[in-house]
Amino acid sequence: MKKYRAIFFDWDGTAVLSRRAPVDAAVAAMAPLLDAGVKLAVISGTAYDRIAAGQLHTHFTEKQLENLYLGLGRGAFNYAFSRGEPYVFADRLPDDSTRGAIHRTAFDIHMELLDRYGLNTDIVFGRPNYCKIDLAAGIDRGDNLFMQAGETEALQRTLRSLGIGGLRCLIDMAKAAGKAHGLAVSPTCDGKYLEVGISDKSDNVDGILKRIMGSDGIAAEDCCFLGDEFIALEEGIYGSDSFMLTPLTASADFFDVSDLPGTRPPRVSVLHGGVDRFLSFLREQAAPEKAR
Repeated sequence: MKKYRAIFFDWDGTAVLSRRAPVDAAVAAMAPLLDAGVKLAVISGTAYDRIAAGQLHTHFTEKQLENLYLGLGRGAFNYAFSRGEPYVFADRLPDDSTRGAIHRTAFDIHMELLDRYGLNTDIVFGRPNYCKIDLAAGIDRGDNLFMQAGETEALQRTLRSLGIGGLRCLIDMAKAAGKAHGLAVSPTCDGKYLEVGISDKSDNVDGILKRIMGSDGIAAEDCCFLGDEFIALEEGIYGSDSFMLTPLTASADFFDVSDLPGTRPPRVSVLHGGVDRFLSFLREQAAPEKAR
């Protein structure tokens, strides 16, 4: 197996089973790579206080943290560490006017789905630069906040029954609603949520990759990206981890650890095995050449 100088990876469903699951196994797999100077970057749509209850940095030494990055909030925040503490080195935060436009965009989508199609949705307004529109408000993912088996199919059935032209219709609706409020939105959709904001995981990975390119001379071909949500939700629309594929990351390697059946973007290799396979991947990367 090729050894990488930088490894970018999703958190929920890739590194841990749920946000309440112990992080010991992930920490144990990450630490030897950090010791070896390999850059690790957690890329997640969530906030810092929801990654190991905001205490991920306490599991590593100050020296190890020099090689750890976090790209969070769908492009909202990129973190590095100084003297053992996290700090934001880049963000995509809206001003008050733009934040209001994001909220009005989400509400317009909510009302169009309700008035035109009879689909009642919930909206989560409290995210830093986007809103989450819950398309399946009656379904509770519990602690497993990543995409679940059968969700996309169930949502597609609901959309078809209401005369909505699939996820593409939702994406186009979001872009049109954003344009009406002067926003170039970056909408994403999975089997439950339509998320509408001004950035996405592309902003996270590009921002961190540019930083390590400049500070450590790491090229895209020295990197790999792992996640569990690359799968096609419908033709031409892929899961949230597919946004890690950008022009800047074009020569990197991509791996999907999900067991869900379906197609992935052409550049993504399927490993299967979920969290266990991801952790074994990290251990294989850390193992001495003669032991592998």
